[in-house]
Amino acid sequence: MREVSIIGVGMTKFGVSEKTQVEMFAEAAIDAINASNIKPDDIQAVYLGNADGNVEEGQAVIAPMCAADIGLAGLPATSFQGACSSGTLAVINAFVWVASGLYDIVLAGGTERQRTMSTPLATRVMGFGVHAKYETPTGLSFPGIFAMMAHLYANRYNIPLSELKEAMARVAFKAHKWGCINPKAQFFAKEVTMQKIYESAMVASPLQVYDCCPISDGAAAVVIASTDVAKKLTKKPVQIIGVGQGSSGSVCSQKEITRIPAREKSVQRAYKMAGLKPSDIDICELHDCFTIAEIVASEGLGFFEPGDGYKAVMRGDTDISGKIPINISGGIKAKGHPVGATGAAQVYEIVNQLRGVCGPRQVDNAKTGITDTMGGSFASIAHIIMRRGW
Repeated sequence: MREVSIIGVGMTKFGVSEKTQVEMFAEAAIDAINASNIKPDDIQAVYLGNADGNVEEGQAVIAPMCAADIGLAGLPATSFQGACSSGTLAVINAFVWVASGLYDIVLAGGTERQRTMSTPLATRVMGFGVHAKYETPTGLSFPGIFAMMAHLYANRYNIPLSELKEAMARVAFKAHKWGCINPKAQFFAKEVTMQKIYESAMVASPLQVYDCCPISDGAAAVVIASTDVAKKLTKKPVQIIGVGQGSSGSVCSQKEITRIPAREKSVQRAYKMAGLKPSDIDICELHDCFTIAEIVASEGLGFFEPGDGYKAVMRGDTDISGKIPINISGGIKAKGHPVGATGAAQVYEIVNQLRGVCGPRQVDNAKTGITDTMGGSFASIAHIIMRRGW
């Protein structure tokens, strides 16, 4: 396979948008194309993540619509649906086709406009991520699943729930601390205190409002090229050196949810391809749809031993100057979570961190980064490892 690099990235502000999903992707894509020093005619395919556009706006076949909207009608344009991992799957598939030699330059990314939906409809649509026959009729929701995860984690590792709750609150506080100074974040300029976190309404015990990510509108785009082409277009290409993907079925078919086998298999595939181990990673953007999810994911990625992830939060190991800075963008929790765009937005953050352009959020000397995206009931999980290519 050929070496593959990212040459340009673009992203809209996450939050509430008056633009359609197609229009939001056009904004992000044009920024990515301009940053890549290419013309639209140089692009040979478009790969797009989108989870629920057919429900949100009645828009199916969204990849061809997005391609045509930026002057790329006629190109191969493919949509990817992996719930929250949709954008990551689009980027991984772009990587594979460029690595294969079929294409030299591909535009990938994702878009989603969830805020068009009422709360009842959004709740129903989010529920599409569990097993329709065996779990939907029970009323199982994602707050319920991750509330169970928190209780099971506390029980498995013999942790007082109040102690775990403090660690979860610190995850939320860290997310909002960085999100409030990220201009692209949904919670930009919105400071959140520990008191506000503790006093927020209960959603599904022990999860309170600030333990949960928001629903969001937004888009992100990534231009991917063979490394030999990339080096002619930018002085700072970011190489994709490892990818992984894993899957699982219904929640009720999984014996353990404080460790996610699909995640551990996927990330090990990515580490093996990259020739790296967890200690080689300088920065991570992971799937913190709920605060307990960040703690569990930090263990699944190999940064901490099982049961030590919550202690790592308390020690400050996951903050900007810690052992492994996690979600310095604000994460899904504070940056926002337009599900089809989330994975591409994680790539956007890692690329900018490796290029050293994140200002007050910049992680010192970041050379290697990883993204972790999880869709549905742990059903679709994918990883991308990147490093400086200069």
